[in-house]
Amino acid sequence: MRMSLPLVPFLTLFAAVFAAPAKAQTIGIVAPLSESVELLGNQLRNGVEIAAAERRIASANLRFGDDSCTAEGGRQAAEAMVAGGVRIVVGFICTEAIEAALPILKQAGIPVVTPGVRTNSLTDQRQRTGWPVYRMAPRADDEREAVSDILVDQWQDKLFALVDDGTIYGRELVESFRLSAELAGLQPIFIDTYRPQMDNQIGLMARLRRAGASHVLVGGDRADVAIMGRDAAELGFDLVIAAGETLRSVPDDIPLATGTLMVGLPEPADDAPEAVLEAFRQREVIAEGYAIPGFAAFEVAVEALIRSETSGRTLADVLNTDTFETAMGPIKFDDKGDLTQNPYRLFRYDGANFVVVE
Repeated sequence: MRMSLPLVPFLTLFAAVFAAPAKAQTIGIVAPLSESVELLGNQLRNGVEIAAAERRIASANLRFGDDSCTAEGGRQAAEAMVAGGVRIVVGFICTEAIEAALPILKQAGIPVVTPGVRTNSLTDQRQRTGWPVYRMAPRADDEREAVSDILVDQWQDKLFALVDDGTIYGRELVESFRLSAELAGLQPIFIDTYRPQMDNQIGLMARLRRAGASHVLVGGDRADVAIMGRDAAELGFDLVIAAGETLRSVPDDIPLATGTLMVGLPEPADDAPEAVLEAFRQREVIAEGYAIPGFAAFEVAVEALIRSETSGRTLADVLNTDTFETAMGPIKFDDKGDLTQNPYRLFRYDGANFVVVE
């Protein structure tokens, strides 16, 4: 478990930086705080408020905005941030809202640290748009890249098969891996598209066994992977099944087979320092969903503001070049504003939980 940074030196620095009138040091927080996505927005807000309380940051230095997860809401929230004189914004979990907000925030020179938006174009267009956005969430294509990088390395000497459920997600996941495997000189011994949401996959498992597969990558959802594991066991077929982060979805009546592999994201609460988790417990707030990502994004924003004020560098320069220690580990952004390290990891299901494969 990572250790938290000493609080007293941090508070001393913060007090010095925030000695000027509060408006000049205001941090904006934008999230959907109404309608159907209110639950997710409140998770983010809870994380930010706990991070602020831990650092004794007064509410006068925070300005909240509701983007309603819509383009119009994003524009209105951005205008409110500009009118409120915020220096930096934390938040956004919806693509439509942040894309509408960024032109306004760019014009005002206000950078955004977002823990929630995965859309590739958000940062891919940075050279053209100049949007000052820094993404702590993974990119939409990070999962495919991680599946390829991790499993190609793991399956160098395996007889592997590829199956997908015919969806765009399933096909892209499997095809990305296939191309990477071919570049490494590896070929699958079996490729197929299966019919999803069936009561059984006995036929597919029988074909995989006849082909001689020992491992299979599935581009599909948790329910189908669970049925495949069950049916392979009924056939006495020792098969290692791997899939993507769809395996994090809510379990149904059929459990995953022990040994199932997942390339997915760690649960933020599993990696957070004990001091951070205790802060949530003391306030009787569950550290789930966007809570800890919101906490960590706020940490980045506050530390960037402190470094800018104490070093004379611009906020953009600090965010573009520095590394930040957070509740989610070290954070550093590349020249597009994406994370420099892919956060996906390989996990193995132990019959109850997903455990990191070192």
